[in-house]
Amino acid sequence: MKKYRNLKSRKSKAHSYRFTVGRVLQVVVAFVFLVFTARFLYIGISKIINGQNLSERTKQLYKRNQVIKAVRGTIYDRNGLAIAEESRLYTIYAILDKSSINYKNKPEYVINKSKTAEKLAQVLPISANKIYKFLTPKRKAFQVQFGTAGSGLTIKQKKKIEAMKLPGIKFIATPSRLYPNGNFASHIVGLTRVEYDKKNNDDTLVGTMGIEAYFNNTLTGIDGYRISSVDASNYQMPNSNQIYKPVKNGNNLYLTLDSQLQSYLEKHMSNVQNIYDPTSLTAVVEDMKTGKILAASQRPTFNPQTKKGLTKSYRNILVQDTYEPGSVFKVLSFAAVVNSGNYNPNEYYRSGSVNIGGSTIHDWLTSGWGTIPFSQAFERSSNTGFVKLEQKMGSKTWKKYLRKFHIGEKTGITLPGEQPGFISFNTPMDQAVTAFGQGVNVNVMQMMQAYSSLANNGQMLKPQLVNKITDSNGKTIKGYEIQRVGSPVYDKKTRETVVTNMRKVLNKQSGTGSAYRMGKADIAVKTGTAQMANPKGGGYLKGDNNYIFSVVGIYPASKPRYCIYLTIKQPHLGETTAEKILASIFKPMMSRIIAMSKNDNTATTTIVPNFKDMTYSQALAKAKQVGLALVKIGESGRVTDQGIKKGEKLELGDRIFVYTSGKVKCPDMHGWSINDLHEFTNLTDVKFNIRGTGTVASQDVAKGTEIKAGNKIKVKLKE
Repeated sequence: MKKYRNLKSRKSKAHSYRFTVGRVLQVVVAFVFLVFTARFLYIGISKIINGQNLSERTKQLYKRNQVIKAVRGTIYDRNGLAIAEESRLYTIYAILDKSSINYKNKPEYVINKSKTAEKLAQVLPISANKIYKFLTPKRKAFQVQFGTAGSGLTIKQKKKIEAMKLPGIKFIATPSRLYPNGNFASHIVGLTRVEYDKKNNDDTLVGTMGIEAYFNNTLTGIDGYRISSVDASNYQMPNSNQIYKPVKNGNNLYLTLDSQLQSYLEKHMSNVQNIYDPTSLTAVVEDMKTGKILAASQRPTFNPQTKKGLTKSYRNILVQDTYEPGSVFKVLSFAAVVNSGNYNPNEYYRSGSVNIGGSTIHDWLTSGWGTIPFSQAFERSSNTGFVKLEQKMGSKTWKKYLRKFHIGEKTGITLPGEQPGFISFNTPMDQAVTAFGQGVNVNVMQMMQAYSSLANNGQMLKPQLVNKITDSNGKTIKGYEIQRVGSPVYDKKTRETVVTNMRKVLNKQSGTGSAYRMGKADIAVKTGTAQMANPKGGGYLKGDNNYIFSVVGIYPASKPRYCIYLTIKQPHLGETTAEKILASIFKPMMSRIIAMSKNDNTATTTIVPNFKDMTYSQALAKAKQVGLALVKIGESGRVTDQGIKKGEKLELGDRIFVYTSGKVKCPDMHGWSINDLHEFTNLTDVKFNIRGTGTVASQDVAKGTEIKAGNKIKVKLKE
């Protein structure tokens, strides 16, 4: 009986315990339900969770924000040939992490690594085995890239890979700038670099040198955007509102440079640089009637496409460096003497040396030429004669003319970092030496501005590098205008006297410019040899090489229009002379100018026609008709693609590539330019490993060898 009561008691307690637990669970469930209900009511009414509005978040989920990238403006030469243009490159990467799944629950990672490697090897210049190694890293990685083989891809390569529809393969777009001519007025045209734009959370191109920097705001466009409503499949919803801001592409610049003249100048400057290794070398060709710079360059220089040489030549010597010009400055002082009425050509003076305040100034021929008339002072480049002429003129008058020539002032040319130079004019000695180009520091463009007065009866014109600015549709926004600098420095009669004396410089008997004679060509010149100040202080450097040698030449002397001004600093002369070195640039350039001036109305460019769907023979005939050299890529059939789009401008004689069907065989690339190689790459996806500058001198793949997309050819370029 007792056992029964105990058993009954235990059952009663167990029942009571279960009841209590059940009640507690009911209360907990009811409480949780109430909490969730309250939470849902709160969210439903306030539509806010964790400080964020759910309605707005939902709208954002079904909104597509699309940024429309602006294109940086193109820089053209005066004939409409592209010198710098927008280009986009791509870097490929692969997502490996299996957690990467899109909203459709489809994988966004690489599924079949072997297949992916084999497919990518058809486009990338790397084997499938190496790609597979990248896809199977030893350590866990969310994503991987493929080294240099996966960077710098063209839009055509990107589209080929996208067409393969490989899961997990993505691209990063990088803005880039194409400089198809290589070493080509590099410090004038300038350079860009990629910078991160915080506002747009994207990379953008920014000019850092030359025209690219000076006109950065003009060339830079404004991005557009499109905001639209989309459904779960990312398709635009019908009848939904769109917010759209159109893109504004950058404006284009048309420079005054002539591509043919510039390329010719670069060639001859490179030859001098390679043989005589000067510290620096500058050259400018100008149309003095307008102030337009037709060609300009310097050494050392760099290739803006490859950046080769950039670290050693970041300064623009043409405007950022100042120097003592030497005897080429006598063009200015002689004009001042004549115009001020202090020149008597028949008066005699004793050459050789002159004493100023206890210091002696010598002629370059220290013994002089005896007692000679002032009419010979200019042609013999007599320092003594010019000191005496400066004394006749008087320091006040001479300083007035220096100010009229705007010496010591910036020209305002459209290049960054121009330096104004200076004049030392405190003592009689200072004043005397300025008459033959010492004690005065100038930049190259200041000299060009002063020389422009020779073509305009004493009126100087500002050096110009830009012809016009157009918008992205080709409409002219701002046109070129001749900019006069001050009032005329001298009159027509003075100009005639100066030019007559410049002609005498070419005289073999007494002149210093016999090296620049060109038969019966109607030219006039002035030479210069300037001592270099000792950087450690205390006078000038000694030695045959420690000079800045120069020459200025004008054509035609009878009616001046064109000017060439060359300077060379510390060349290794060897057994030659500075005059012969400079003449190796001066003469061919002057010959080109003479030929150009006689054919001003002759077209030097042509418009690219549409070759697509033509047979090769039809395309060849058409190319000959418009003055282009056709290069076929492929074996047979009709033309399916061309390297340069129809409507573009090319120089007469330029190559243009057309693509047909069949196998692609390696052509003979000797003489090809960087531009030709780039065009070939765009059509074939064959890459180049380029060394050197200039045109192709050798290639490591023999002519006639079959080549495929992704292959790499090593080419060596020489000037």
